[in-house]
Amino acid sequence: MRSVGVEEELLLVDAESGEPRAVSTALLATASREAVRQDKDEVFEEELHREQLEFATRPHVAMADIAEEIRSWRAEAARHARRVNAAVAALATAPLPVSPSMGFGERHRWLGEKFGLTAQEQLTSGCHVHVSVDSDEEGVAVLDRIRPWLAVLMAMSANSPFWQGKDTQYGSYRSQVWGRWPSAGPVDVFGSARRYHQQVRDLLDTGVLRDEGMVYFDARLSHRYPTVEIRVADVCLSPSTTVLLATLARGLVETAAREWHKGEPPAPHGTALLRMAAWQAGRYGLEHRLLHPGTMRPEPAESVVRALFDHVRDALDATGDLAAARQALDTLLSEGTGARTQRELLERTGNLRDVVTECVRRTQG
Repeated sequence: MRSVGVEEELLLVDAESGEPRAVSTALLATASREAVRQDKDEVFEEELHREQLEFATRPHVAMADIAEEIRSWRAEAARHARRVNAAVAALATAPLPVSPSMGFGERHRWLGEKFGLTAQEQLTSGCHVHVSVDSDEEGVAVLDRIRPWLAVLMAMSANSPFWQGKDTQYGSYRSQVWGRWPSAGPVDVFGSARRYHQQVRDLLDTGVLRDEGMVYFDARLSHRYPTVEIRVADVCLSPSTTVLLATLARGLVETAAREWHKGEPPAPHGTALLRMAAWQAGRYGLEHRLLHPGTMRPEPAESVVRALFDHVRDALDATGDLAAARQALDTLLSEGTGARTQRELLERTGNLRDVVTECVRRTQG
C-alpha cells in the first residue's frame, strides 16, 4: 500500500484582532528550543513570509494516522503561537488587509529581489500531498495521467475567498496569486522520466529559477522524497477535508499507476484546456460548474466530484478507504468548502475579524 504524507501551511494571526502577525521567527525559536530539550525532531519550518509557518506529517499508510497527526501538529502550532500572543488559522489567504513581511533567510531575500511584488504579495497557504511511487518512471507516468483531475482537488479545497479585506468572487483566490510564479500551473504530458528531468534542467538553465524547489508544477516528482507531490490545494479549514484530499490523491496515484501498467495512454488534453479547468475550479470551488476531466466540458460540480470518486473507487476499496471517503465526500458536498464557510460567517457576523476568530477555532477540527 502506498504511503502518504501531508504538508500544511498555516496563517499566523493576532489572537484578538485577527490581523496577520509576523511572528514566525519567535515561534520557531521557541519550538526549536523545546524540541532540543525533549530530544525530538523539529517539525515546524519557516515559509516565505513571517506571517505563516509550515509542518509536514510523517509518511503513513493508514489515513487514520494522517488524521491524528494533522490534528496533533495543528494543536502544537496553536500552543506555540499562544506563547507569542498569536493564533493559527488554516486559511489560504488572509481575509484582513496585510503588508506581508518577507523572511530573513538568504533564499527569501533572493526571491524578493528577483520577483518583486509577486514574491512580496505571495502570502498564501497551500496543502501538498506526497504519495509514494516505486520509481521515477512510474512517478512520471502517474503525473501524465492525473493531470485532468487536479482541478477537481483544487475546487474541493477552495478556502481563500477574501484578499486585502475584500471578497474576490473566487473560491480559491490563492490559486490566482500562486499562478503568478513563472513555473506554476499545469504542464504537458512528459512521456518518460528522461523527458521530465530534461524539462526541469531546461527550466533551471534559464536562470529564472533558483533551484529545483522552484519547479512549481501542479504536481511534480519530489526532489527530496520518492513521491509524487500534488500541490494544487488550498490549505483546508477542516482537518477532515485535508484527509479526504489525501485519500483521493492516493487513489488517483494508484489508479494512474494501474493504467500505466496496463498500457492505457494518458488523456490528450492540452495544457491550455487544463488551465481553463483550473481557472474554473479556482473561481467557483464547488458552487457552480467544473470542467469534467473526461470531456473538458462544464458539468455541475457535484457530478464532477462524484466522477472523481468513481474513477478511484477500486483503489479506495483496495486500501479500505471507500466507506470513510464516501462519508467525508458527502459531508463536504453538503456543508461546502472553506470558502463557503467563510462567506457564511461574514454574512452572519458582518465582520471579517469575527470570521478569522471562528476560523481559528475551526482549524483545530
